[in-house]
Amino acid sequence: MNKLTLAICCALFLQSPDIGVAQSTTEPVQTQNVIEVGSDAISDGEIRGRIQRLLREIGGYDDVRVMVSEGVVTLEGRVIDNAAQDQLTKIADRVAGVVAINNATELSASLEERLTPAAERVADRARNVLANAPIFLVALLAFLAVASGGWLFTSRLMLWDRIAPNRFISDLYRAVARIAFILLGIILALDILNATALIGAVLGAAGVVGLALGFAVRDTVENFIASILLSLRQPFRPNDFVDIQGDTGTVARLTSRATILISPEGNHIRIPNATVFKGRIVNFSRDPNRRFDFELGVDADADLAAALTTAVEALEKLDFVLDDPAVGAWVEKVGDSNVILTFTGWVDQTKTNFAKARGEAIRTAKTALETAGFGLPEPIYRVRLDGHTPTGEDSESTGPERRIPAPAPAAETALPSASDPSSKEDAQKEAASRERAQGVSEDNLLDPAQQVE
Repeated sequence: MNKLTLAICCALFLQSPDIGVAQSTTEPVQTQNVIEVGSDAISDGEIRGRIQRLLREIGGYDDVRVMVSEGVVTLEGRVIDNAAQDQLTKIADRVAGVVAINNATELSASLEERLTPAAERVADRARNVLANAPIFLVALLAFLAVASGGWLFTSRLMLWDRIAPNRFISDLYRAVARIAFILLGIILALDILNATALIGAVLGAAGVVGLALGFAVRDTVENFIASILLSLRQPFRPNDFVDIQGDTGTVARLTSRATILISPEGNHIRIPNATVFKGRIVNFSRDPNRRFDFELGVDADADLAAALTTAVEALEKLDFVLDDPAVGAWVEKVGDSNVILTFTGWVDQTKTNFAKARGEAIRTAKTALETAGFGLPEPIYRVRLDGHTPTGEDSESTGPERRIPAPAPAAETALPSASDPSSKEDAQKEAASRERAQGVSEDNLLDPAQQVE
C-alpha cells in the first residue's frame, strides 16, 4: 500500500503544470489582426520570411530565430536590451497574418555587446554636434550681442534716474530691463536653432524654480519688497529720532534688508524692513516743535493757583521755551502727602536739545517754587520698633512710632543752559553719521530730496 501511494504521488507531481520542471512564464501576445481562413490565409512560410527580411533590414537581430505555426510567431534568441525586445514584438505584430506572438528572447549577457550600441549613439551625437557647430556658434553670438548690448544700453541710459523717485528704484528698473534683454537673447538664439518649442518648457521650469525659491527665501523677498515701499514712502529721514515697535533710536540708514538705528545708549539696532513696514512707527523729529512735560508736588495746604502761576512765569522766561504753543499747567492729582502739578512746554528741536531743555525746565520750575516759599514735600516714612523703649528727645513720644525725616537736599549746582549752542551736540547723531560713512557695502535708501509721506 505504501509503495502504491508513493507511485501515485510521484505521477501527480510530474504531471502538475505548476510543480516540477520550470516552464516559460511568457504569455503569447494576441494581435488585433483578423484571422483569415481558407485560401485567403497567409502561409506560415510567408510570415516567417517577411519577418526575417524586416529584421535583416533593421539590424541588431542577427541572433533571433523566427518560427511560425498556424500564424503563431515564436521568437527565440538574444537581444541587446529591453527596448530591442519590445521593438521586436511590435515588428512582428504589424505583419499581416500573425495571430499571436510568443517573444521568448533573452537579454544578452555580454558587456561588449551591450556597450557597443551606447558607444555608437554617443559617436552619432558627437558627429551631429560637430555638424551643427556653426549654427550653434551663430546662436551663441546672437545671444551675447543682444544681452551685452542691452546691458550697455541700460547702464548708460539715464531714463531710469529721471523716472524713478530714488536711486534704489532706478537700479531696480535697470535690473529688470537687463533681465528682459537676456530673455530676448535666449529667445532669438532658440529661434535660430529652430528650437522655439523649448521656450515654453524653459519658462515653465523658471516659474517652478521661482516659486520654490520664493518659498525658500520668503523672508528675504518680503524684506526686499518692504525696502522698495519704504524707499518710496520715506517715513523718516537720517538722524530722525524714532520709535519702531518699541526700539527707540536715531535713524542711521535704510538698506535693502534692514533699518539701522543708534539707540540713546549708543547700541547698534538692526530691524528687518518687513517689521518696519508693518509695524508702528513714532517719529519724534518730523515736527520741529516738540512738547515736554513733567510733574512736581507741593504741600497739600498750599495755594495751588499761586503755585501754578509762579512756575509758569518762570518757564515762560526761558529762551528755549516757545511762546506759541503756550506753557501749560494744571493740577494732576492729590497724592498721599502732596498735590501733584503738571507742567508742559514746547521747544524747537532744531535749535535746542530736547532732553536738556526738559531738564532745565524742571530745575527752573522747582527753584521758582522753592524761592516763592512753596514746600515740595518729601516722602515720610514711619518705622515701628516693637519692644524698644525710646530714649533722649524721642522719649516724649506717645507711641512706638516716630518720624524719620528724609535726608536734606544737596546744594544745587548750576547746570549748563539747555539753550546754549553747545547743548545741541548729539552723540547719537554723530554715531549715526559714522554708521552712514562706514556703510559702503549697502546703499542708503533714504533720499533727502524725496518727499516724505
